[in-house]
Amino acid sequence: MSYKTILVYVDQSRRSAERIKLAAEIAIAHDAHLIGVAVTGISRFIYPDGMVFVTSVIDTLRQRAQHSLDHFEEIVKKMGVNSYERRVSEDDAQGALALQARYSDLVVVSQMDLNEPDAVDISDLPEYVMLNSSRPVLVVPYAGKFSNTGSNILVAWDGSMEATHAVANALPMLKRAEKVTIAIFNPSQRFATHGEQPGADIGLYLARHGVKIEIEEENTELDVGNALLSLAADKGADLLVMGGYGHSRFREVLLGGVTSLILNTMTLPVLLSH
Repeated sequence: MSYKTILVYVDQSRRSAERIKLAAEIAIAHDAHLIGVAVTGISRFIYPDGMVFVTSVIDTLRQRAQHSLDHFEEIVKKMGVNSYERRVSEDDAQGALALQARYSDLVVVSQMDLNEPDAVDISDLPEYVMLNSSRPVLVVPYAGKFSNTGSNILVAWDGSMEATHAVANALPMLKRAEKVTIAIFNPSQRFATHGEQPGADIGLYLARHGVKIEIEEENTELDVGNALLSLAADKGADLLVMGGYGHSRFREVLLGGVTSLILNTMTLPVLLSH
């Protein structure tokens, strides 16, 4: 199993290049096809009766998307990605990525930086794509440099369906990792989920896939989100794999406390699955 189609969001934010580089590294490692998607957001300018704003505004939005993709193409060519394509979507970022993610193995986006001019419009992008595409979403922090991501992986395991999906979706990376740590917090509180030997079942499952693992059990009074980030720092992890908790966006995306905290304070790339 490997990733064969990777989707990366491309825009004119200051973190776009870092996001593209990480997606390109993964595409090269897995010999995958890389798709760069830029959006015009034109759908937000359409009135219910189909009338749109002046043509000059639309043209500007399309040109902006093409310039973003020019930058994408420049980066992936320089890095030596064998197979890639550029796409412009007339939709907003949430709608475009959630739809196109369904035909991809992995989606790469960035943690939202509220200092970016367009951040308000896409402040829930990682959560929305995760909850509306059924695909794993790799979220890159808005600060820091990240290369060789996936050599030392920390997996947040609580026996839930979301965590199970996250592990399954991360298998291509887990199998290539030099080190994988399974983190289990307060296992005695979830006996029915973890069984008599917490981590034994998921450890055996991964071992059969050739994944080298170690189990880390911790009893903590910290909230799990902060405990995960602290353990990731202690282990020198370069990727966190975890289930994303929440409900579909009927009114607003409602996330579990751990997911929300991680997305707000993350210090390393996070692979989320719902």
